[in-house]
Amino acid sequence: MTSPVKSVVIGTAGHIDHGKTALVRALTGIDADRLPEEKRRGITIDLGFASFEAVSSAGGSLRVSFVDVPGHSLFIHNMLAGAGCVAAVMLVISAEEGVKPQTVEHLAICSLLGIRSGLTVITKIDAVATSRVTEVKLEVEEFLRGTFLGDGRAEILAVSAMTGENIPELRQRLVLLTEEAEEGDCNHMARLPIDRAFVMKGFGTVVTGTLLSGRLQVGQSLAVEPLGRVVRVRGLQSYGRGEEIALPGSRVALNLTGVEVPELSRGQTLTVPETLTAISSIDVEGWLLPGSTALKHGALVHFHAFTSRTMAKVLVYGRGRVEPGSSRLLRIHLQTPILLTAGDPFVLRQVSPPATIGGGRVLDTAPLPRLRKMQTMEWLETLRDASAEERVLLRAMRRGTEGLSLQGLMSETGLARKAVERLLQTLVQSRRLLQVSGDILLGSSALDAACDAILSAMHASGIKRSELRTRTGLRPEILDLALERLARGGRLRLDGESVGSIQAGKAPSAPDATLSAIAAIYRQAGLSAPLVSEVAATLKLKEAEMRGRVTLLLREKILVPMGSENLFIHHEALARLRSEISELHGQTVDVARFKQITGLSRKYAIPLLEYLDRQRITRKMGDGRLVI
Repeated sequence: MTSPVKSVVIGTAGHIDHGKTALVRALTGIDADRLPEEKRRGITIDLGFASFEAVSSAGGSLRVSFVDVPGHSLFIHNMLAGAGCVAAVMLVISAEEGVKPQTVEHLAICSLLGIRSGLTVITKIDAVATSRVTEVKLEVEEFLRGTFLGDGRAEILAVSAMTGENIPELRQRLVLLTEEAEEGDCNHMARLPIDRAFVMKGFGTVVTGTLLSGRLQVGQSLAVEPLGRVVRVRGLQSYGRGEEIALPGSRVALNLTGVEVPELSRGQTLTVPETLTAISSIDVEGWLLPGSTALKHGALVHFHAFTSRTMAKVLVYGRGRVEPGSSRLLRIHLQTPILLTAGDPFVLRQVSPPATIGGGRVLDTAPLPRLRKMQTMEWLETLRDASAEERVLLRAMRRGTEGLSLQGLMSETGLARKAVERLLQTLVQSRRLLQVSGDILLGSSALDAACDAILSAMHASGIKRSELRTRTGLRPEILDLALERLARGGRLRLDGESVGSIQAGKAPSAPDATLSAIAAIYRQAGLSAPLVSEVAATLKLKEAEMRGRVTLLLREKILVPMGSENLFIHHEALARLRSEISELHGQTVDVARFKQITGLSRKYAIPLLEYLDRQRITRKMGDGRLVI
């Protein structure tokens, strides 16, 4: 049995006419320009592909593959489609012209896409004097300083595709880069962003792309997203050779049945059926390039991810706009659905004049529609810096007593089942996360809340399970688990479909559990605290019961009154607010700015500002407050 070939896809980058295609031809013997117009005009318009094979230092088989991208500014969208799927970059700079506008933009795009491996090549050294090569090399070193290709982290090689000077050395460096590259991603489900779709005589429908993750094999069924069509892999080629299995990180051509070429296009994605779907709303961590235009709340942009692109609307969490050189949390609404998962990189380009302004990474592809803006922002901030295990826990906990299915977790993260099960092992063993009926993930605090909901819904004389399901809205599996826990604790008794109180004629009281549930609601709400009546309705408490428990929480200083008999804030949220506002020492904050900082409405802003006055964090001065 032959050993698998380790393959790495390298993208070319650089200004038009700096010799990218000629360099790829010198390295591989393949002309990556395939379109007649490209031949006629002498420029690359669309993506081109080529590769060469080599032997590693340990005797293994290697394949160095290239995606040759256009350098012209008019075809930057094609460049993005190619760069979105590569593992490394070969930045090409002509010795005749040095660093030019597309050199700058292409390197910025590679950085935004998270590419961290590659090298820089100065081309056309046969056309200039040696002194000019030295001059350009110094210019390039200065340009690359502080980037992933600069400060000695990657080589700069000077070559000539025309004469072949230093081409063997470049080839050897590319082989070493391939040896050092990480193995393909098998932890995530199979995803193949389509970059070409065409008819091949005698075969039918063929698509090509770079396999981002997972494995593909002949005979496998795949889903085309966002088309929603299930197709079958009739044949598979990788680098012109028929294969039974394609490994992650390789260039792949698939012969598909069940779909016609007119239904397929660049930007669609092949994946495992009933796992991942294209989505229209995402929460992201985004950042703008220094020197770009500020991004206003509600701005329209071009959104690029892998081979996909669409118009999108950007909503800013917190303050009203994103400043150049800064990072922010954003909600992005996509005009056309795209298949994305957590961690995916993307690039943003302004509409007019067209220019790359920033990018980022996806944090959440399943935003909860009814969650308050402040709560969402706090959850995203926690998720952004959390470990892989903590992110799984956070995703399950935000679903509350509804829980999160294993399939739902795979859909949100893109992780394959085995990878998810590895992450769950420690969380379940430590009881921080409960696995109900093998498929539903439930935070331990959510089980407490489910128990409280059951106790609040109980009648003194008992109740049927079916009525409890209706009154609490709990899934049957979670209801049964909570009932078993309460029964083991002696807080109710189970008799088939009937659930009875322990004390005849008296509903069980659970003041401590109810207090915890109320405190948890206020803690999760943060500064956007619900009204007392809303909490009472959620927990199905009578007004008198709710008032008594709020009084206890006030005595313990867990809740803090906001000058209204119906509005209280959790002390942890107020501590965070005091810390955040204190950092603005010496600045003036009016109501409008405070609303931008916190993302709150005037209903909350005024009482909170008055609270800060009482705490001597701020001092009222006219229409504003001085942070002291």
